[in-house]
Amino acid sequence: MKMKKFRKYYLLSLAGVFIASFYPLYMGVRVVADMITKGTVMREDYPKYIIPYTPISLALMAGVLLMPSLLKYGKKAAQLFATVLSTVVFFAFELLLESKVVVTSTRAAKLGDWQMFMCWVPPDEYMEEEVRETVAEILMGEYNPAFKLHFYMISLLIILTVLNCFYGFARMIRSGEKKRLRALIVQAVSCGIFLALCIFACFTAFFRDGSIYVSFISAVLMTIFFVLFGITAGIYAGSFLMERPKPISIGIPAVTASLMVTLMYIGEMILLRGRSYRFGKGFLFQSLSRALFLTRENIIIGGEIDKGLAPFDIIIILAAGIFCACIMKKLVIKQTKETDKQTDM
Repeated sequence: MKMKKFRKYYLLSLAGVFIASFYPLYMGVRVVADMITKGTVMREDYPKYIIPYTPISLALMAGVLLMPSLLKYGKKAAQLFATVLSTVVFFAFELLLESKVVVTSTRAAKLGDWQMFMCWVPPDEYMEEEVRETVAEILMGEYNPAFKLHFYMISLLIILTVLNCFYGFARMIRSGEKKRLRALIVQAVSCGIFLALCIFACFTAFFRDGSIYVSFISAVLMTIFFVLFGITAGIYAGSFLMERPKPISIGIPAVTASLMVTLMYIGEMILLRGRSYRFGKGFLFQSLSRALFLTRENIIIGGEIDKGLAPFDIIIILAAGIFCACIMKKLVIKQTKETDKQTDM
């Protein structure tokens, strides 16, 4: 009976991944076809963000496709094997597309450089030469390739959390053990919302207009994105720690959430040459270095000192950890109560 349920679950999971991956895979095939026939992809024919979503789709399909075999032979390490396999598949296709696909606008540029141009929005609040780079400089590849740090982090988080849900539910169907059920449901919800925000950002870039100071709606969306990114990562860690003591089952996910948001900010500052987008004006939204300098010297300073995190950015980092801790606390308490009831029976 369990095997019958598992087969049904597996086929539905496989169909779901293929359906969800159809568009990025179709766009990827189109780009590869243009490269084969024309040797380049014209700007007007380039679909936004085939990287990283085409490699993500291929990575998830590989992990889900091999789920029965990995669960059978990998036993408890099945999800670990799936994660390693999918990560290898992702980076293999990601780096292949970045290095081999060429996009032509006014000049030819590798896809990795072109993606940089699409993501990099030069702030118009500063006039330093190092910030006011030209499109030509960007397309010639004169940038720090570490800007892709936050792209890779987002991609890997999507792969890890989606596989966590697929393999977690599959293991429950096969074993009948439901200790991780609530955590996996919350994981699925947070991952689904986060993925929806990622897709929305692909087409809107959250309405940034080129200024380092973003609009109110952009600030709200970016705040939600950062916090949800941290929460999703924290819940992923917490889903494996449900039976541990509270300092571990709650503390580690909370720290993970804040740490991941911090790394996202680092990726953003690499992209923006040490700066981060400002969600408003005033002490709360200006960099800590600028605030301290003004407090100490009370003089007007240039954009060079206005680098690094602002107090509001610190609040976002802490908020991700706090919200994650609250979610995990509720999950752990409910799990403890259910365990106590089963013990009494």
